[in-house]
Amino acid sequence: MEDIFRGLLGLIVMLLFCYILSSDRKNIDWRLVGGGVVLQLVLGILILEVSFIYNIFQWIADRFVDLLNYTENGASFVFGSWPDNAWLGENINLAAPPGSEYAFNPTADPTSVTFFKVGFMFAFKVLPTIVFFAAFSAILYYLGILQKIIFVFAWIMSKAMRLSGAESIAAAANVFIGQTEAPLVVKPYLENMTKSEIMCLMTGGMATIAGGVFALFVALLGDEYAIHFLTASIISAPAAIVAAKMLYPETDPEKINRDVTVPKDKLGSNLLDAISLGTTDGVKLAVNVGAMLLVFIALLAFVNGLLFWAGDILNINESIAQATNGSYNGLNLEYMLGLLFAPIAWILGVPSEDIMMVGQLLGKKTAINEVIAYVDLSIFQASPETALHPKSAIIATYALCGFANFSSIGIQIGGISAIAPSQRLTLTQFGIKSLIGGTIACFMTAAIAGMLI
Repeated sequence: MEDIFRGLLGLIVMLLFCYILSSDRKNIDWRLVGGGVVLQLVLGILILEVSFIYNIFQWIADRFVDLLNYTENGASFVFGSWPDNAWLGENINLAAPPGSEYAFNPTADPTSVTFFKVGFMFAFKVLPTIVFFAAFSAILYYLGILQKIIFVFAWIMSKAMRLSGAESIAAAANVFIGQTEAPLVVKPYLENMTKSEIMCLMTGGMATIAGGVFALFVALLGDEYAIHFLTASIISAPAAIVAAKMLYPETDPEKINRDVTVPKDKLGSNLLDAISLGTTDGVKLAVNVGAMLLVFIALLAFVNGLLFWAGDILNINESIAQATNGSYNGLNLEYMLGLLFAPIAWILGVPSEDIMMVGQLLGKKTAINEVIAYVDLSIFQASPETALHPKSAIIATYALCGFANFSSIGIQIGGISAIAPSQRLTLTQFGIKSLIGGTIACFMTAAIAGMLI
């Protein structure tokens, strides 16, 4: 009963935030809001609680994992075959002779073990899956299969929430493809979309993830999380619409085009061209992810070094270590973000003993990006000493499952304005607002997961 109470409290608090920050409270369409919340709850209950539907989605998630496993055939050809236990913390010599003082010996340092695991996975398991899945998605798009799936989701949302055709299609596309690719699906509509529709498009991009990073997160946390990533991306779509339509209600209903027609444009001139374009996009994404992790983790270490130094000067490091029973060795960014977001973690249903750790994940996701947060979550779960309660880990999985971070603002403004230049002013106007909406949508999804799991 407590789970349901805290989940409902989380939903109410998130909707209250939207109401307070709304640009036009009098014009909020409460029927749309109610329909969106009900659709979220119904989808969540059907997928997570109804056994035969859960089994269907579990089957889909399992096939997705099987698909990703085919990547290893290509990766092993390019990088060579590594022993199955190579990344599991065995004594591995990467450069120096065995027994050398310079040989890698992770058993001597548990932290080294964890980072080696993550580093190995990224280099030889995760990044190749991003490239493969980008190419596979391009094949589905060229063959018209992805457009048909998008149409089904768009039709359901347009009927349940009385959305325009462009909003429905964009929200459905965001479930499967990224925040820069989804606008291409509604390219013919972009120039004539109202401000409220643009806000809905941007918020949907913030609240969901792309197929490529879906593959990345499954590789990080494990195959058993695949169904949760799939569920999170699906039920975050109506949540994003609710948040967007509360933050910026529609003021030009007469301009809305309710025709749900997915454009038939194909990616590439033929199948081989589509594979080539998809592969190129995947390589760009993989390189970007790898470089981003390198830079941001280094910057985090730098910031934490400065904060620890400040903690020494203020003589508070020892107090922080004692107050947290050694979970934090002093003043650092994780500790500060944990304090800031811990109340939200509790509202979402996280067990009290984990709210600081989940809070720091929520903070990192918003301030930096979701990849860094999921890497941290995988590191937590890799060690029995730091592993979160299973419920906490699943709620965190849902809450982090979206692109809502500050760097996404620039990505959206640059990407969408390139194909709809007349909307650039509107895009810049809604940057922060869509970030808030996307974050709230992810938290609403996590609150529902907390009630049901």
